[in-house]
Amino acid sequence: MLIAGLGNPGEKYKDTRHNLGFWVIDELASRWGVRSFQSKFKAEYALVPPDKAGGTGVLLLKPQTFMNLSGESV
Repeated sequence: MLIAGLGNPGEKYKDTRHNLGFWVIDELASRWGVRSFQSKFKAEYALVPPDKAGGTGVLLLKPQTFMNLSGESV
């Protein structure tokens, strides 16, 4: 399963409502014990194993393109 949280990269948007999707991904990562994200696919991502995510493996994704270009990484 893929869960993508949309937001905008960079310090300008870091603590703004534009990054609500990133905050949701960070909360899920915290609840599932994810300690770090990796960079690839123009995104930050983390894999959550099935035993931590209720029986289904999950890919958490935070695209590092602006919202209107988020499809590039998804």
